[in-house]
Amino acid sequence: EILKNSDFIVIAMDDNKVVGFINAVSDKILSAYIPLLEVLHEYQERGIGTELVKRMKILLKDLYMVDVLCDEELQKFYSKFRFKLIHR
Repeated sequence: EILKNSDFIVIAMDDNKVVGFINAVSDKILSAYIPLLEVLHEYQERGIGTELVKRMKILLKDLYMVDVLCDEELQKFYSKFRFKLIHR
């Protein structure tokens, strides 16, 4: 249901198995929010998450602002894609 109601989705497949995905919700004019990036544990550390973020950024390239809220340990990962840390 989450993916069905998302505005943008990128899915990683291995044969007929979904092994990862990223989604975004957006007004499609100004901004988007990426709530989920998920890769099955046994498929992590293979660059799948990196590729999913790269492809999502292409889909969202015309938007002024793309937000991600993540745990502290993931901030370094997202900084590779030029996401900036904003303190509360």
